[in-house]
Amino acid sequence: MSVVAPARPAAAAPAPSATRPACELIVEAVRFSYPNKSEALAGIDLSLRPGILGLLGPNGAGKSTLMRILATLARPTAGRVLWNGIDVARKPNALRASLGYLPQDFGVYPALTAREFLAYLAAVKGLSGANARARVECCLAEVGLGDTADRRLGDFSGGMRQRVGIAQALLNDPQLLIVDEPTVGLDPEERQRFRHLITDLAGARMIILSTHIVSDVEASATALAVMDKGRLLFDGTPGELIARARHCTWEWRVAESEVAGARAAHTISQSSRVPGGVLLRVISARAPAADATPASPDLEDAYLWLLASRAGH
Repeated sequence: MSVVAPARPAAAAPAPSATRPACELIVEAVRFSYPNKSEALAGIDLSLRPGILGLLGPNGAGKSTLMRILATLARPTAGRVLWNGIDVARKPNALRASLGYLPQDFGVYPALTAREFLAYLAAVKGLSGANARARVECCLAEVGLGDTADRRLGDFSGGMRQRVGIAQALLNDPQLLIVDEPTVGLDPEERQRFRHLITDLAGARMIILSTHIVSDVEASATALAVMDKGRLLFDGTPGELIARARHCTWEWRVAESEVAGARAAHTISQSSRVPGGVLLRVISARAPAADATPASPDLEDAYLWLLASRAGH
């Protein structure tokens, strides 16, 4: 496919409006079942306003199914999603006009440059002329790709491609930005850069960041929801979840020969070699041994505690 890049605008592109109308996304008892009757979502209730929601859960928890419903790409089997009071299953364009979406399986045309690719997607989204050129330049700058916009996407790193993905999601200056598993496959430096970008984009915008990597949301999420096996296990702030695990985190030094047995018997969030053995962080309602000492939990400890307590461990 051949796409001609639009000419660069003479003036800088206008920044997205700092003043946005109030927005509210309500998820009411949403269920989703496949034709074989297996249930991917089992009654999800959420109420979202501007800020960053970290949607956490292991692979297979139902996060991507929920993201597709919120992006109007699937309809719930039961329940409803309301955008500013409007049922999006009945009137999806009410949300689509305000939506930016980066799916987990986002792909690019490797022969195109970043500028050409965004120009093509701007046209697909109905933008044209000077407005399209201005939005392309604004979004390239917003994700830090202004200086590399004329390089072929096939030469981009994984992190740079993900930034292109965010740029395309921002073309219509959305009120709601949905990002599904954005850091899978990225190296630590690219992952950190992506987290900073998401934080910078928040402002008055509503962002839903779906991931199974706790560190992706630890520093940026203003709200947190945890899913497992299609059910919502927690809905609150990161601090509230950490508080729940306050007396369930322990540090325990064991000999290296005892590590395998400890892992089989307990939920271990971290391990590190120390003089004389291995220091384990154990998630348990009771001390795993007489010489274990209480520790202050972090978000990953609390997340593992929630999953383990749900499983009855």
